[in-house]
Amino acid sequence: MNILRKFLVILAGASLSCAACAADIKIGVAEALTGGAAQYGIPNRNGFQLAADEINAKGGVNGNRLQLVVEDEQGKKEEAINVFKKLIFQDKVLIIFGPTLSNSMFAAGPVANAAKTVAFGTSNTANGITDIGPYIFRNSVMESDVLPITIATAVKHYRIKKVAVIYGNDDAFTKSGYDVFKKVLEEQKIPVTTTETYVKGDVDFKAQLTKIKGGNPDAVVCSCLAEEAANIMLQARGLGIKVPFVGGNGFNSPKLFEISKLAGEGTFVGSPWANNNPAPANQHFVAAYKQKFGSEPNQFAAQAYDALNIAAAALQTLKLSGNLEADRQALRDALPRVSINGATGPFKFRPAAGKDGKPAGFDAEQKPFIYIVQGGKFTLYAGK
Repeated sequence: MNILRKFLVILAGASLSCAACAADIKIGVAEALTGGAAQYGIPNRNGFQLAADEINAKGGVNGNRLQLVVEDEQGKKEEAINVFKKLIFQDKVLIIFGPTLSNSMFAAGPVANAAKTVAFGTSNTANGITDIGPYIFRNSVMESDVLPITIATAVKHYRIKKVAVIYGNDDAFTKSGYDVFKKVLEEQKIPVTTTETYVKGDVDFKAQLTKIKGGNPDAVVCSCLAEEAANIMLQARGLGIKVPFVGGNGFNSPKLFEISKLAGEGTFVGSPWANNNPAPANQHFVAAYKQKFGSEPNQFAAQAYDALNIAAAALQTLKLSGNLEADRQALRDALPRVSINGATGPFKFRPAAGKDGKPAGFDAEQKPFIYIVQGGKFTLYAGK
């Protein structure tokens, strides 16, 4: 009996020792899970969950499980700030992914940067995001990298000579997209017949579209989020405007077709991800996502999936000390060295240029794909 008791004590001690050698790594996820931006935030969340499940099923990172701490920032700047504070100071996460919109990152990013905690954007494409500071990263390809190729492709395909422009002027993402569109059109010497604006929440665009129609453009360039873009397309067709649209990253949502149906036929859109990219990493991701969530993935799910795998690759090179401040810094220093072949293709970071000599974060170094809308869905453009 004494021998048995000693054996049980030794066994219990071994179990405690084993439990002590592995721990959960808390990963913050701040996404818009309700409200208008949920069309982007929910796929983001799903991409993170799929990646975490796969990583944990393989034993985690150096034996440690990834624990996602998910919060709904509702696509609102004030809520994003509150969620960031909770994740950093209360939940004590190692890194935060999100928030969903560029507006929200401009508001909440400084909180993470001041706390020396990485904020990693997977759907923030506005220029200036990584100028917030050295703890701001993103794998979402900037509009300034995507739009020049998108415009050039559409111009060649449709033999465009002049365009009209419409954009939301009260949102960081759509305003930044407009600034890039304006610069690209000037560089490619494409005249603009008229430039029209709207504000978030507008649903009637007939006044702007009537002016656009009067200029007789060959295409309409639209820096808009998907819901507004879809309504603009529908109303444009109703007014007899038959020319194609050219859109930015905000078009990359199923909402575009749920609302516009076939009104967006012929639209050109740039994206860092192609669903039919035959690369093994992408084909695995698409199949796994369909199996887990019962639906097709989109660009935002793919970028989130890759982002967590990027962070895991960085963590794999580290021996976490248990000192949160030191571990946050170690992860921040390891991230720029990571390169992977993910669902979105070959990826690595590049240092952001920064402003006025101030330290900046890291942007995505990645080539975009170009889509054309055919049959109410995005189709990888093959040229003509």
